[in-house]
Amino acid sequence: MGRMKGITLLWVLFSSWSIQTQAQMRISPETVQQWANAFGKQIVALSNRYSGAQLLQKKYKDVEPIIKMVEVDGLKMVKEFAEEMENMLGRKMKSVKRMAEIAEDADFYHEYNATLEFDYFNSMMINEVDEDGNNVDLGGEFPLEENEHFNKLPVNTQQSVIQVPTNVYNKDPDILNGVFMSEALNDIFISNFEKDPTLTWQYFGSSTGFFRLYPGIKWTPDENGVVTFDGRNRNWYIQAATSPKDIIIVVDISGSMKGLRLTIAKHTINTILDTLGENDFVNVIAYSDYVRYVEPCFKGTLVQADLDNREHFKLLVEGLQVKGEGKVKKAMKESFKILNEAAAEGRGSLCNQAIMLITDGAMEDFQKVFEEFNWPDRKVRVFSYLIGRELTFADNVKWIACNNKGYYTHISTLADVQENVMEYLHVLSRPMVIDHDHDIIWTEAYMDSVLPNTAELFNTQAESLLLMTSVAMPVFSKKEETLSHGILLGVVGTDVPLKELMRLAPRYKLGVHGYAFLNTNNGYILSHPDLRPLYKDGKKLRPKPNYNSVDLSEVEWEDTEFTLRTAMVRGESGTISLDVRATVEKGRRVVFLKNEYFYTTINETPFSLGIVLTNGHGKNAFIGNVSVEEGLHDLTASDVTIANEWTYCETDIDPHHRKFTQFQAVVRYLLGKEPDLECDERLLQQTLFDAVITAPMEAYWTALLLNASGIDAGVETAFLGTRSGLMRMTRYVGVEKRVGKKFLTPSDKENIFTLDHYPVWYRRAAENPAGSFLYYVPTEDNTQVDGRVVIAVTSVTVTANKKTALAGGMIFPGYSYL
Repeated sequence: MGRMKGITLLWVLFSSWSIQTQAQMRISPETVQQWANAFGKQIVALSNRYSGAQLLQKKYKDVEPIIKMVEVDGLKMVKEFAEEMENMLGRKMKSVKRMAEIAEDADFYHEYNATLEFDYFNSMMINEVDEDGNNVDLGGEFPLEENEHFNKLPVNTQQSVIQVPTNVYNKDPDILNGVFMSEALNDIFISNFEKDPTLTWQYFGSSTGFFRLYPGIKWTPDENGVVTFDGRNRNWYIQAATSPKDIIIVVDISGSMKGLRLTIAKHTINTILDTLGENDFVNVIAYSDYVRYVEPCFKGTLVQADLDNREHFKLLVEGLQVKGEGKVKKAMKESFKILNEAAAEGRGSLCNQAIMLITDGAMEDFQKVFEEFNWPDRKVRVFSYLIGRELTFADNVKWIACNNKGYYTHISTLADVQENVMEYLHVLSRPMVIDHDHDIIWTEAYMDSVLPNTAELFNTQAESLLLMTSVAMPVFSKKEETLSHGILLGVVGTDVPLKELMRLAPRYKLGVHGYAFLNTNNGYILSHPDLRPLYKDGKKLRPKPNYNSVDLSEVEWEDTEFTLRTAMVRGESGTISLDVRATVEKGRRVVFLKNEYFYTTINETPFSLGIVLTNGHGKNAFIGNVSVEEGLHDLTASDVTIANEWTYCETDIDPHHRKFTQFQAVVRYLLGKEPDLECDERLLQQTLFDAVITAPMEAYWTALLLNASGIDAGVETAFLGTRSGLMRMTRYVGVEKRVGKKFLTPSDKENIFTLDHYPVWYRRAAENPAGSFLYYVPTEDNTQVDGRVVIAVTSVTVTANKKTALAGGMIFPGYSYL
């Protein structure tokens, strides 16, 4: 039968010793063996004495007749988790739909006024005053209050604010009319937040350039005082504004494109690449006398426009050099050939197709290419970008775009690039607008690097849970006079922190080595405990360049046949077993496990959910039962804590509850003081049971402290942990004598229960036979100790109906040596 571990006991031993030897002294192997045996007996005796593991094992043995043992049904569990996630994400989608409807109605009844004068709250200007103490233009008093739900940022939950990029005039008539019209969104923002208090940021990115954000915040510019954030460049905007697309970028590198023209052309290519995402396909072709692919390996085909490929193209484009005469005809012919073959063979995005022509002029007969490959259906749109101040060939370049359902743009300076490139998105969105295809999109995982306290979050939260996804929806003009033009007003959206999604797959149900993970229909990870999106740059943590395009096969690398990956990409449900080498202590130690993977799709989204249960201690769980009164008495003992990152009670629904820690919420709920709290009854039941069974440990440790013979030198700390996230701890020495002063503090994430994992000591003990101690020396950056420590861990098990589960974790007294 499989063993499942629930309580773990650990102890840390601290001592100092030295052995004086003389150079001439010879020590026999027998003597060394005697020393080793004596040391072994001594450390085992210390471990048993100060941990109290035998007492705790007896307490669980005594209650075995009254507990219920259950075997976890992984497939049923993953489907339950997926359904809860579907409901949670469904609420976000409904909020976004309401925002889109309100914005479209507001525009329908708004009459454009070219001379409109209107003051609004500009996020850069709020609460700013001039030299005379008066509010600056577009500023004014804007109350801000720190809010737990928004990462302790000062926000205004009654007002949204407007952010305008530095390169957009904040009193342009288009901006003023759009801001005035979108004021209607403020009420729906507040209403959405009241209906679903788990919502985070809600926003409207306008096609004219402004960004309306709720709740309102004070926007922080970069170190140069510039606001570069433009909602139109964000993935959620681009994906919602257009359908998936196949793009061939064709750039002129003839001799006339030298100097500034080539610099502008390269910047234009990079900007176009930045508007592409995982659902798009791309290639880049350069031409002069002949046609060359910037990446010869991609000759004649389209590649997915994921972050890796986009960055690869950018590096190659940077190395382009000019020479020869520009002959566009061959390049256009090659581009049409790629796109036509992709459409015929069912490759690529199977949606929009376009060619982006970047040149300083077209000087040959190119009409026959379009007649042969694109007319009369004009399935491929051609967008042309005329580079430089010279307009001699403007008519030719414009003709190409206008006769192929595209758009012509003249780019004379680097400052023109961003605004002009964005125009192609509006053109590609026209069919959607005219047909009113309100497709909801979900983005891949990304890290919010805009908000002011991002750096703080980097250092305090589990890495894979810093990421988020966004749900977004386009907003169209419904006015009859503009309907045929297909005018995109902008995009509405809201963010969903993946941390909140993963809370719906509770750690205690998955067991010590179990975990849940999410990936997209492109095979990329949304959330996974082995996804580490940050790296250390000096003392700072920064996102890795390709953190959000990590394929599932890169972390679940034992899936050598891609069976798991393929099934999840296809949105299937099922199970697979794999022998894996899992790591603990940030990859420094390895445990060998046999894992069972259960997976299913999350309906109405492009996401799939997987959970992992470990054979043995991952398959069995036990349920105990005690009265609330008895459990509360022992739960509120001074040596007890619970996992504050876990959700025992949902404190984020009612704003009144957000000030409570999980421990405070649990106690108030059980006392009947907060009956409206939504709590996990099964987790509370197990926590109370663990509190009662482990209660004798407090008296045992206290008796050792009061013993007349005193504490053995070097022993510092003893504690235990259970599957329910409950911990008990005693300190045998005061802080002034303690070597592991920071051990088991909230900042010591490796050694306490977190949303991301069980403690390191718990996971190590889980694979060790109950009753025997495993000793190890943790690395200093993990334990944050000032000296070296030896950790002794053991597990405590429960058996019922011939099945064994881990009742608890490890007790941990400690031994230090210098």
